[in-house]
Amino acid sequence: MKMRKPKQEIVINNVQVSDAGAEGKAIVRLDGMVIFVPFVVPGDTIDLKIIKKKKNYAEGRAIAIKQPSPLRVDAQCPHFGICGGCKWQTLNYEAQLRYKQQQVKDNLERLGHIDTTGMRPICGSDNIFCYRNKLEFTFSSKRWLNEGELRDENDPGAVGFHVPTVFDKVLPIEHCVLQPEPSNRIRTAMRDYALEHQIPFYDIRNHTGFLRNVVIRNTSTGQWMVIVIVAEQRDELLLPMMEFLKKEFPEITSLLYIINSKFNDSYTDLDVVTFSGQSFITEQMPRYQGGTPLQFRINPKSFYQTNSEQAFKLYSFVAEFAELKGDENVYDLYTGTGTIAQFLADMCRKVTGVEYVEEAIVDARLNAKLNGFDNCTFYAGDMAKVLDDEFVKTNGHPDVVITDPPRAGMHEKVVEQLLAIEAARIVYVSCNPATQARDLQMLSAKYDILRIQPVDMFPHTQHVENVVELILSEKK
Repeated sequence: MKMRKPKQEIVINNVQVSDAGAEGKAIVRLDGMVIFVPFVVPGDTIDLKIIKKKKNYAEGRAIAIKQPSPLRVDAQCPHFGICGGCKWQTLNYEAQLRYKQQQVKDNLERLGHIDTTGMRPICGSDNIFCYRNKLEFTFSSKRWLNEGELRDENDPGAVGFHVPTVFDKVLPIEHCVLQPEPSNRIRTAMRDYALEHQIPFYDIRNHTGFLRNVVIRNTSTGQWMVIVIVAEQRDELLLPMMEFLKKEFPEITSLLYIINSKFNDSYTDLDVVTFSGQSFITEQMPRYQGGTPLQFRINPKSFYQTNSEQAFKLYSFVAEFAELKGDENVYDLYTGTGTIAQFLADMCRKVTGVEYVEEAIVDARLNAKLNGFDNCTFYAGDMAKVLDDEFVKTNGHPDVVITDPPRAGMHEKVVEQLLAIEAARIVYVSCNPATQARDLQMLSAKYDILRIQPVDMFPHTQHVENVVELILSEKK
């Protein structure tokens, strides 16, 4: 048998990081080759090890930072560089915002051929730490080992986040800087309790063990929801632990558990049991025009924008771009739990929301009733099938369409139907400027773009939201 020669290790010394790239990685340009490197900052001078080489690009890892960039700041997270959740944490926040603004501009111009001359400055987040209102942690019998560390067969495992690209290894998290306390204390207390009482962590590869996940949610009003997810109904293990959490953390207003015996972590199709408190938490959001705050009841499976403070700013831009005078008929496509629909409801005659997830529509109807809106109607179904001529006939021709699709953007049939409907104004909210640019190019057949407003919902990550206002062109 022919022996393979070991791959030659390629190390390049004293190269400069030139730019921010895709997926939160930075870019080194060398001899016409683009090299993507994580956890470094534009302006850093580094020693670089090539770990993967393709025809048109390569991937590398910094083995030493020889000269730090002026843009570099100290990471606040003790797990930075391994966790992978906050790849831009060592890049100062002003620079993060500049690169996100550039990301939106590049996508709209290159992919959508859109003039971005009048694009507004990105709206940054007042809080760049402890801004999340939801985190999910995994209990795993397989702990991520640092370089040089040997596995101990008696190691009970870890609770934390999955290491990127490794589905069965979890990085133990001692302190996460993204959610306020008592999030960290709840997680570590559960870990310590489980270790003391010899409750086994789940092995996702072999499907053994008991403790699987814990989801921690909170509101700006101080309510806390904790969802404990276990692999089987073993009351002798589960109920004492739930009682411990109830006693140890009286601030938990909704303490729940789920039995998940499936081979995946999805729980949207599973029953939720309320152990103590209410089965929901309630978030408040200011109204755009002032007055009594809106109330949004959040159930265990509900979607709600993860950065509550920035959600208000994002929706305020939607309201500004919609320019409602009070008598408009509004469609809110991909409405989710109806938050945007209800944010606009007291400024227009009628709002009709459409969403694929039926449970979300149940939440939307409940919240509309909670807020006293009788001008909101919600439908569940596939957008490409629901939004047809009969739908428009039933619900009336829209004056304004709000669309907030998932990362994949809008289905081509939805874009075609929007072009056929010819609403006077469309406000397009996107979490992915690349797919937004594609859709905007198709809409340009009948629409002109007026205002563009990027919004940073997730500091220290590469993700960015973007709001675009379109008006029906006179040249259509």
